[in-house]
Amino acid sequence: MQFPLIGGARRIVAARARWLAFACLLLAFPASAQYAAGTPPGADVASIHDWLLAHNPELRAQQAETEAAQALTVSAGSLPNPSAEILLQGISPSHPDLLPANVGNTRYQLRQRIPLWGKRGLARGIAEQNAQALGARRDATALDLLAQADAAYVRYWHAGQALQLLDDQIVLLRKLEEIAGVRYALGMVPQQDAIRAQVETTRVQGQRIVLEELGNEAGMLLNLLLGRRADAALSPAREPPQIAVASATLGDALATLDTRAHPALQAAQAQILAAQDTLRLRQRERWPDVSIGIGAMQRGHRIDGFDLMLEVELPLQRRALAAREDEARRLRDAAQARADAQQTTLGGQLGVAWVQWRSAQRQRRLLETTRIPQAEANYNSALASYQVGDVDFNALLDALTQWQDARLAHLDATRDELLGAAGVRALEGDTP
Repeated sequence: MQFPLIGGARRIVAARARWLAFACLLLAFPASAQYAAGTPPGADVASIHDWLLAHNPELRAQQAETEAAQALTVSAGSLPNPSAEILLQGISPSHPDLLPANVGNTRYQLRQRIPLWGKRGLARGIAEQNAQALGARRDATALDLLAQADAAYVRYWHAGQALQLLDDQIVLLRKLEEIAGVRYALGMVPQQDAIRAQVETTRVQGQRIVLEELGNEAGMLLNLLLGRRADAALSPAREPPQIAVASATLGDALATLDTRAHPALQAAQAQILAAQDTLRLRQRERWPDVSIGIGAMQRGHRIDGFDLMLEVELPLQRRALAAREDEARRLRDAAQARADAQQTTLGGQLGVAWVQWRSAQRQRRLLETTRIPQAEANYNSALASYQVGDVDFNALLDALTQWQDARLAHLDATRDELLGAAGVRALEGDTP
């Protein structure tokens, strides 16, 4: 036997059913997706790029402008709006009446202007080229902002890595201080050795403060580029930034640039095409357009007759037409000159960025393969010799400083290499 549920029990069962459905919905999403929504950017370069492309206000503004220009292309080649006319004739001055049936006659007319000679197609082409130019400028801005964000992120990562190296140096200095203290207690070295280690530790701590503030500054600049508050939290960098250069040589990079692959050059080319179409449109304004119209005449309550009208525009203002053509011709030449200047500027910037990247890369490899191993071996040898009294404490500290300076120089060279790679990639026109 089944018993019907009373009102309160029914509500309880319904509420439990809703909670069960909600729990099933939560379980349907992966755990990573639940936590990714609240994770701030900064863990890697990809997170920086994704956030910037989605949230940067300048990019959102330029995207809206591009979409507005694309919407304009629909109306650019459309016919002008037609005009309608109602003419009341024979209105009695003694008994004025505006009803069409109560006047002498009423004329109705509908008129449409029709541009000829391909003018509508040219107007549509100009609007499309302008929209393409805006879209390419948006892509060029994105490349520039991504390069700036890469540079800020590299400095943010570099500061964190440098802090770790200084922390390691502080640990080593404290160990040396302990060794010097033990040897001083045994009467083997003067107290100055332990004090010198403390002084060196204080100096490194001062460097650490400077690096920490540089990291904070890089984080604020990164937040600015991402469209976030300056003090917004960033995830710590998990791994070294991966910024690769596509071209094998500078010649290959310049050849890629010559193909106008960079969005800035594409925008300049679109402006040239728009200027050329504008000149053609101005030249075709010397040819007349026509207007056609149809009409009807009403007398009393009946249509008494119909009208058909053909109107031809007379382009007689030749001086004005010639001036507009000259203006369009000069604007076309200006667009071509700007494209050439843009090509030269980007080529020079690419050459400078490439040289900086290659120089830093060679420095990093030299430090990695030669100077760091040599400095580390020298420090280990000096530490062993100090423990048996063969070298003094100053020589040991110098060996430690040279080793740590080599590691910091290697980190600085890696930073400069990544900064150069970011500049080269942006100038190659390679959107990540």
